[in-house]
Amino acid sequence: MDKIALVTGAGSGIGRACAIGLCEAGFVTVLVGRREAQLKETAAAAAGKTHVAACDVSDESAVDGLFTMVKENFGRLDVLFNNAGAFAPPVPFEDLTKAQWDNVVAVNLTGSFLCARNAFRLMKEQRPMGGRIINNGSVSAHAPRPNSAPYTATKHAITGLTKSLALDGRKYDIACSQIDIGNALTEMTARMKNGVMQANGAMAPEPTMEVTEVAKSVVFIASLPLDANVQFMAVMATKMPWLGRG
Repeated sequence: MDKIALVTGAGSGIGRACAIGLCEAGFVTVLVGRREAQLKETAAAAAGKTHVAACDVSDESAVDGLFTMVKENFGRLDVLFNNAGAFAPPVPFEDLTKAQWDNVVAVNLTGSFLCARNAFRLMKEQRPMGGRIINNGSVSAHAPRPNSAPYTATKHAITGLTKSLALDGRKYDIACSQIDIGNALTEMTARMKNGVMQANGAMAPEPTMEVTEVAKSVVFIASLPLDANVQFMAVMATKMPWLGRG
């Protein structure tokens, strides 16, 4: 029987790399994101079975429809990777707008909740029962960068969501993990080579790592039997500022 995985934010960066990695590991992978053209690019790069599904994870009715499609087409879901994310401009905290705050919360936190809730509903009913949810926490779930309050707040909240899902999922054989990623090289993080703001206000380049290392880590967690779990994993560039952000 095919194992079914669903990856949000699969159109680029970490999501694309992990979706490709899951395909290579034998999962039939549902590629989710807002931009269908980019999802199709991921599908073309994946050596395996994929299904493209354009969806805004912050839209409750759209997410409900997405999981209805998964149930109707595949009958089950074995792995959900909650990866879709949004950022606010790196402006001083006092200059943030409510709209900027709301957008980050809607995607990073509410989107993860909506997808996880639907995954619970499907995983508890399918036979065999159970499945796995992996949340992208980021090292910002532990330590903030300057001028990152909305992103950092949502990633700290993801840790609480992960713990609650791991506890509440036990009775349904649903395991929940969190992977905290630091400085994986994508189009979004390429600027780190030129310099990003440090805790002391200085600009400095930061080391990065290949995004394929993240994919390997997600595939490892996804491939575990349901009686074993990686509760929290941090995978990052070895020499990046993290402990103390210095």
